[in-house]
Parts: sequence; structure tokens; C-alpha cells
Amino acid sequence: SRLLSIKTGGCAEDCGYCSQSAHHASGLKASKLMEVERVINEARKAKASGATRYCMGAAWRSPKARDMDTIVAMVEGVKELGMETCMTLGMLSNDDIVKLSDAGLDYYNHNVDTSEEYYSKVITTRTYADRLDTLARVREAGIKVCSGGIVGMGEGEDDRVGMLVTLANLEEHPESVPINMLIAIPGTPMENVEKIDPIDFVRTIAVARIMMPKSYVRLSAGRTEMSDETQALCFFAGANSIFAGETLLTADNPGEDADSRLFAKLGLSPETLSTEQNETQEALQSCSGRAGDEAGPRNVRTS
Repeated sequence: SRLLSIKTGGCAEDCGYCSQSAHHASGLKASKLMEVERVINEARKAKASGATRYCMGAAWRSPKARDMDTIVAMVEGVKELGMETCMTLGMLSNDDIVKLSDAGLDYYNHNVDTSEEYYSKVITTRTYADRLDTLARVREAGIKVCSGGIVGMGEGEDDRVGMLVTLANLEEHPESVPINMLIAIPGTPMENVEKIDPIDFVRTIAVARIMMPKSYVRLSAGRTEMSDETQALCFFAGANSIFAGETLLTADNPGEDADSRLFAKLGLSPETLSTEQNETQEALQSCSGRAGDEAGPRNVRTS
């Protein structure tokens, strides 16, 4: 998967870990919603480098009605490239969900972040119930769910377990479960939080795999602060997905060369699309007049 920030900074939420919150003095400059063509061009580059899913994230509480046509055009444009699409836009109205579903959105990301008990120490501008409600309505519309959380925010072991229990007790397990290690960003309330022990992080990955055996457990933010050995333990404990590319929204991420070297060392290889998936993507490309424009798709959930 590849992740792009389509609207950066100036967010009204007060998430204690996030540099994009307008409540924090992180020094991040806010930007407006990207133009559709720029997003499509970035997705085209991602596909050429092997990505099969393109994730787009906007820093706001929820999308404004005036922005939905642009967002829908992004989804439709990326799908025309033969890629899976994912959006993370905060809370959604029922009308927003219908528009995204009609556009063919494959996945919606909405993390629960932590346990319900620890949640108020992380964010106060949105309730835990708000998050669960959004996830339920997205699922009801037939959109696949991507939901996980962040560890290393000062929470206890019980909170990590509680977060995973919440996810595992959803009506259906999320198809993707991103597990992030906190990146302590200067200017945020969590800039001085003590780092989590790497073994505790690996344990979280392992429990996620046991509790949600068919989900993609994605090793997400924080990989730049992990040793090769820690990442290896995470993969062997059950992580089978990463975000590729040098940035995750506003945070640094290992480059493709570093990932390729690590996977070669560990004997890991990319997951390839099934014949049925390839035929579906070829049909989409043919219908959009783009057949043959790009290199063949490669699923990078494990590359």
C-alpha cells in the first residue's frame, strides 16, 4: 500500500499524538485539499513502483459537503488505474458514505487508537462511540474496514489488549489492522512519552494476529525507529503488511531500497495478485483506456 496526505494540517481534533492538530505547536504548515490530477499522478507513480492499493488521508474532523465531489473524483481516478482505493477522512455522514460507496471505494480507514478506558487521555474532541459508529455504518454500506491503533502512548498492557478486543469484537474483523508505534513529535502533548519496549510492541502484533487470523496486520508508522531485528520479529510474529514509500502522511518511513534490502535478508517476497484480481484490474484498465500504460500491479501488503 502507498499512503498520501491529500489535505495536511489545520485539523480541529486534539489527538495528542498528531502533528496535524491545530491545537498543537508542531510547526506543521496547513495545506488545502490537493487537486485531483496531482493525486492521480502520485497514484500512477505508486503503481509503477509496485503498489496495488492507494490510501488517501485528509486532516479534518469530517469532510465538508463542498469537498465530496473532489474526493469522489480521486477515488474514481485511482480505480481507473486498476488500483484498490482507501480513504481516511474522519467521521462520515450517511450521505458521505453513500457517495464513497457509489464511487467504488474499497477500504475506509478509521482507527480506534487505543482502549476505550485510555482514550480520553489521547483525545477529547471525538468520543470512542463516534469512532465505532462510523466503522459500523461504513461496514453496513459494503465498504471494507481498515482499523487499528497506536501503541507507546503511555498506555498499559491492559489498554493494548482492550484495543485489540474492541477490534476483534466488531461484527466482522477489519480486513486491515494497522498497528502503529508512536512517533513522539515535538510540539505535541506526547513528545516526551517514554518509548515502548520493542518486545511489548512485538507482543501486540502477535496478539493481533491470534485474535484476527484472517486480517492483514499492517506494520505501520514508527518503522524508522525500529531496528531490522525488531521489524523481523514483527513479521515472524504475524505482521504481513506494510506501507511502502518514504512518507506516511507527515511522518518519515523507510524508503523502498531499505525495505527491499530487509526483505531480501529475511527471505520475504511480495504478495502477488490472484488471477481473478488481475483479470478484474485489466478489465478496469481496458474500460478506462489505460490498458498497458503501467507496469503490472504488484500487491505490496508484504513488500
